[in-house]
Amino acid sequence: MISKNTIKLIHSLSQKKYRKKENLFLVEGDKNVLDVIQSKINIIHLFATQSFITSNKINSNHAQEVTEADTAEIKKASFQKSPQNCIALCEIPPQNKLPGKLENNLSLFLDGIQDPGNLGTILRISDWFGIEYIFCSPDTADIFNPKVVQSSMGSICRTQVIYSPFEKIYSLAKSSNIKITGTFLEGENIYAEMLPERTLLIMGNEGNGIRKENEYGVDKKIMIPHFAINNNKAESLNVAVATGIVCSEFRRQQLAGMLFEMK
Repeated sequence: MISKNTIKLIHSLSQKKYRKKENLFLVEGDKNVLDVIQSKINIIHLFATQSFITSNKINSNHAQEVTEADTAEIKKASFQKSPQNCIALCEIPPQNKLPGKLENNLSLFLDGIQDPGNLGTILRISDWFGIEYIFCSPDTADIFNPKVVQSSMGSICRTQVIYSPFEKIYSLAKSSNIKITGTFLEGENIYAEMLPERTLLIMGNEGNGIRKENEYGVDKKIMIPHFAINNNKAESLNVAVATGIVCSEFRRQQLAGMLFEMK
C-alpha cells in the first residue's frame, strides 16, 4: 500500500522548496526507474507492481525499501496521466564539483533555461552526443523537477550537471584553452563555418537568448539558418531542438576532420 501521507509527500515534490526540505526527488516510469537502479543514485523507497518486481528481480539491494503496490495506488501518487508500473523516491545527490580542467571537446552552458521539458530534453541530447558536463546558470530550471527527470528519459543518471555563475565557467574554459561558442541571431551560419575543435557551447533563455552581460565571454557567434520558402518562417527554434542541431553539426565536423586525417 502507498499511504495517504506518502502520497502527500510525493505530490509535494513538485515544488523545489519541498524537494530541498526532504532532500528527495521522484522518478517515474519503468525505464527511468531501471536506469536509476543501475546508477549511483540512492533509491529510498520503490513502489512497484508485483509483475515489475518479479520480472526485474527487484530486491533490497536496489532500494532501501521496496513496497508492492497496485496500478490504482501508483496512479494516485503519480504526476503522469498514464503511469506505468513503478515510482521511486530518490535521494538528491550532492552537487557535482567544478572540474579542475575541461578535458572533453564539447561542454554546455545553459544560460537561464526555464522550461523543465527543454532542460530534460537537453540532458537527453547531451547523453546522446557524449557531452560530459552541462553547466547551468543558477536560475536555470532544477534538474530534479519531475518534468525534467521524466523528459530526460534516464539521462539524468548519465550526465554531470553543475549549477554555477557564468564567470566561474568562463574562467574554467579559458584555463582549459577552450573556445566559447554562443548562439545568436546575428551569428555565422553553422553550416558554412568551421566550429572550434574544442568548445563550450552556450545556449540561452527561451525568450531572451544569451544574457547581454555574458556576451563578453563569447569567442564565436553562430546561428542556425532557416530554409523556409518565400521567407515565411517560424519566429524561432525551440532551444532543445537548436541544441540538438548544433551538437550534431559539431560532431559531424569532428568526425569529418578525423576521417580527413586518416586519408
